[in-house]
Amino acid sequence: METSYRIEEDESGLSVELKGAVGKKDELLATFGECTEGQCSCPTDEYKKLASMDVEQSGDVIKLRLEARTGEKFDTSEIAACLDYTTQKLGR
Repeated sequence: METSYRIEEDESGLSVELKGAVGKKDELLATFGECTEGQCSCPTDEYKKLASMDVEQSGDVIKLRLEARTGEKFDTSEIAACLDYTTQKLGR
């Protein structure tokens, strides 16, 4: 199954739901952990806006809750580019 995602924006951040993560869950979670530590390999600087990230996993679904730093707002197109990069890097 191919990995797909959905991004929803609200006033304090973003909710991201990734589906089809079977067999890639651990690698995806490790990659997202790097972003929370400021070592993101994505071709974007959006991680610099990150105040916190919560991760939930159930079956083949990973849910991320990204909270922006005070005064910052995520660019959803940049987050989408990062998700595309990450899933391609792990071999969709």
